[in-house]
Amino acid sequence: MAEPQSNAHARADAGASTSGVIHIRTRLTRDFTVIANALAQRRGSAVTIGVAAYILSLPDGAPVSIAALCEHFTEGEILISRALRELEAAGYLERRRERGPGGLIRTRTYFRDVPQRDLPALPPRPRNPTPPAPEPTPTPAPTPPPPLDEADEQAVALLASLRIADPRLILSRREVAELAPAVTQWLAAGVGPRQITGTLTTGLPDRLRARPARILAFRLSEPPLAVPESATGVPRTSPVNPLPWQTCDGCERAFRAAEPSRCRDCRELPVAC
Repeated sequence: MAEPQSNAHARADAGASTSGVIHIRTRLTRDFTVIANALAQRRGSAVTIGVAAYILSLPDGAPVSIAALCEHFTEGEILISRALRELEAAGYLERRRERGPGGLIRTRTYFRDVPQRDLPALPPRPRNPTPPAPEPTPTPAPTPPPPLDEADEQAVALLASLRIADPRLILSRREVAELAPAVTQWLAAGVGPRQITGTLTTGLPDRLRARPARILAFRLSEPPLAVPESATGVPRTSPVNPLPWQTCDGCERAFRAAEPSRCRDCRELPVAC
């Protein structure tokens, strides 16, 4: 009698993991890159790890500018630039200004597979180096956005209604709280809500490569000029509402007055007894 057959996979070894990923590894002898676990398992942005892995896989001399990286990745300049700054702050990437043949100044990029603090310094710079560029002034830490309950109600309503003009402009509560102070500045400068909505929603690209809040923040980064004063130097004020029209009780002439009464001519006439 034939033995029963089964299509089930063979039982895993007793030592194999019962959950999580199970690696099926292939021994590579060409076209591979060695990446330290400290980099591959780095917490934070996946874009940063992807950019680092791509740069490590390139040969020496390959261009790694923001423009070159944007041609390879689908992410835009904002995300690529932020990834390079994170790698530079962590010690993986270093940019140097060096004098090349003929005295031409150029910027060279060095990339390490282990952070700079864990390795000896790079070879000494060539003789007669260019003067070091002044260190940039440290950027102060951004002020945390006010709670949404404390933001200007008109600014919050304007930002929340942007999705009506463009369904892609969906903002979270935190993003609305961060953008509301800038919208309040525009309103205080005399720009109307309809003008602000048009400025924020007109001319957007067909494909947004960054969060809508970043694009809106860029467009709100420079508040407009305040409404100028009139030619006489007196600040503009709202016009005073004129008095309502009244009908004279004596001659039925129309005139302006706060309450129904007689016109000036009739008031000067003697009243009949």
